[in-house]
Amino acid sequence: MMINLLKEVARGKRGARDLTYEEAHQAADEILNMSATPAQIGAFFIAERIKMETVEELEAFTAVCRSQAFRSPIQEGLDCAGPYDGRKKTFIATFPTAFLLASAGLPVTLHGAASLPPKWGVTLQDLLQQIGIDAERLSQNQIIQAAESTGVLYVPAEQWCPPLKALRSIREELGMRTVLNTAEKLIDYSLSPYLVFGVYHNTVFDRMSKLVTNLKYKKALIVQGAEGSEDLFIERPTRTYLVENGEPQLHVVNPETYGLDTPLPEMTWTAELQISVAEDVLQGRGHMAFTNQVLLNGAVRLRLAGKVESVEEGLYTCKDLLDNGAPFELYRNWQAMMRSGIAQVGRSQ
Repeated sequence: MMINLLKEVARGKRGARDLTYEEAHQAADEILNMSATPAQIGAFFIAERIKMETVEELEAFTAVCRSQAFRSPIQEGLDCAGPYDGRKKTFIATFPTAFLLASAGLPVTLHGAASLPPKWGVTLQDLLQQIGIDAERLSQNQIIQAAESTGVLYVPAEQWCPPLKALRSIREELGMRTVLNTAEKLIDYSLSPYLVFGVYHNTVFDRMSKLVTNLKYKKALIVQGAEGSEDLFIERPTRTYLVENGEPQLHVVNPETYGLDTPLPEMTWTAELQISVAEDVLQGRGHMAFTNQVLLNGAVRLRLAGKVESVEEGLYTCKDLLDNGAPFELYRNWQAMMRSGIAQVGRSQ
């Protein structure tokens, strides 16, 4: 069956056709179950990359990824879907923002894996390893316990969706973006009603709006953020699409509107520096640019989830929380629980 589907998408620029949802679902099933050969899988990924994936194809791959993953209504909150290929040039603001939001009463789900192509940047997993947390060694129960206590869930994607791990070597050899770069971000491990999703190009806004509508999120914010992430810029406006009730609306978030626009210092980002800056922000002593970026992202996400009536109210809420130290205390508690899980694993071996 796979060879027949491959012939349809790989006929060249003029001859290739889009797959129906059912056909794409069959292709995804054969790929994620590894019943297709590595050569067929690689050829399919490249053909789709050239042809460009349709909403139906993306939805089918997302559905199959979800069917192969551990998913549970662990916490009803916000899913932050950033790029699994990491960051090279910008601050991962979504990490400290998660603890700010959780301290404001909005549970947050983060997820990721070891770095992938095409960017090969610093990932959330790299940040956790920097603070002594190897999430891939933790059981689902240990990770869930930390989330239930703090409101922050970090999912090691390749453990909770094993086919992603099985396909890693093929993706690394190809060295380019594939349909999985989108689908893996939409597995929605904790069945979150709210989504913030990063994209690199504004040309995908319409497709992604239709996709998140089909996936039935209560409300989603698609962000053309820093390095294709879900993080709003702080030095310039960010184009976003707010999707609610199937209706997408363009919203340009301008930090200048809130008196937050700040030039960014030149940084050579490593996992160590990312953690250092994140912890400084959570302790209220961070560089103004990064503190403001976390405040703005926090405020917009609180507004998205209906925790505040306006971005301005969200900013007041977030600033008060940073000033009283609640996000950093929550971060320390989460870190201790995750590290405790690692220690238990070590003792059992």
